[in-house]
Amino acid sequence: MSITATAAPAQAAEMMEMELVPTMSTTTAEESSSCANPVSVEEACRGASETHAGVAYDHCVASLGADPRSKDAGINMNGLAVLATKMAIDHAASTESKIDDLSELEESPHARARFNHCLEQYGGAADLLRDALDNLRAQIYGKAMEQLAAALGASESCEDAWKGEERIPVAAHDREYGRMAHIALGFTHAAA
Repeated sequence: MSITATAAPAQAAEMMEMELVPTMSTTTAEESSSCANPVSVEEACRGASETHAGVAYDHCVASLGADPRSKDAGINMNGLAVLATKMAIDHAASTESKIDDLSELEESPHARARFNHCLEQYGGAADLLRDALDNLRAQIYGKAMEQLAAALGASESCEDAWKGEERIPVAAHDREYGRMAHIALGFTHAAA
């Protein structure tokens, strides 16, 4: 089964098998060393921005460089992929909290329904990101990339719920979450 980035994360989380299954590694010493080789945030961001259209180099460097955890994570691509995924989880949780706060203040039933749709999407995305994090730690990169790609749909689906409105109340949060999720996917692809 293939889950695309446009699938709703809440539905994708239900449809995907979440069990971690250890696999035998068939990589050569040369292939596995690429994951173990030291890499800087700048090098990782350059590579991700060159191979993934959703990754902006300057934003990637600024976001990871501002996080003190990047000094420890920057040992290799796997460490940076884990950190970027943790940051995407943080953004999903922050966005979910912001949406929940806005929903509680909203009087319009139609707007509340839109907020609830977004809450469902971000809840599903957070679950997918946590599963991807587990797979990254186990170095099951294919499954992690599948889950990260599925989690990307949260921001798009949430913004789609507000189409036709003059102002999208969660646009800035959606955008930042999407950018972080793209970075996590780019780093995971490089670590694989």
